[in-house]
Amino acid sequence: MLRERVAISILLLPLVFWVVAVGGWLYTLAVALALGLAAAEFALLYRNAGQRPALPLIVGGVLLLALARYLFGFDHMPAILAGLSLLSMTWHLVDFERGAPRSGTDFAITLGGIFYLGWVGAYLVSLRTLPGGQWWVLLALPSVWIADSAAYFVGRAVGRHRLAPRLSPKKTWEGYAAGVMGGALAGAAFAALWRVGAGPEVGLTVWRGVLLGTLVAMLAPLGDLGISMIKRELQVKDSGHLIPGHGGALDRLDSWLWAGVLGYYLAGYFVSMP
Repeated sequence: MLRERVAISILLLPLVFWVVAVGGWLYTLAVALALGLAAAEFALLYRNAGQRPALPLIVGGVLLLALARYLFGFDHMPAILAGLSLLSMTWHLVDFERGAPRSGTDFAITLGGIFYLGWVGAYLVSLRTLPGGQWWVLLALPSVWIADSAAYFVGRAVGRHRLAPRLSPKKTWEGYAAGVMGGALAGAAFAALWRVGAGPEVGLTVWRGVLLGTLVAMLAPLGDLGISMIKRELQVKDSGHLIPGHGGALDRLDSWLWAGVLGYYLAGYFVSMP
């Protein structure tokens, strides 16, 4: 399993870095596709458990929010979110009238999927649209990947104190500490590497890389635990089987969602500084 995961990662990483570097519509569509697949998995997890969330609305809403974030930034977002909320309510009113037994809960699941995966996930697009955004994306996401790897290997080797026994029994405080350290070191290393090409106007420094890497390494694991919470409740191991050895798209994006938000606001602050 580990060998398979490493092999797939090595194959995919050059493509990911290329897409981030190109940016524009290619990057936006790639993010939208990943979020759309995660949204479909999210809806199917609940449908397989007997609920009836609106799969087309969840997937369509997530895609719409990701593409709209690229086209309009945060403009028009209140209107889009309001429209999706009303449309979701209408969907589940009709579904209840046709015999669905728990449409109130289904409505909440539909909104949760749209807002969490669409609104939050779209920050991955917003991060790339910042001045020098490619460098911030290539700082925030690799910091998460390296933090996850450090937590995994150290946790397996010396982990003794469980971090969240009910949510994820294999995670340990030792692994978490190693992940935070790994994220900080990765932030420093990537900042030192990217600042050569980024230019001074991007505001990328080694110490800012350390800060961003540390922050995402500390908080992004909550995204992982959040999806684990859903899977534990629904009694499934993975959200899907899209990538051999990695599970589904939702399994891979769980920490990235948090990294996108954290990276956007922290990098945006750095960019705005004189």
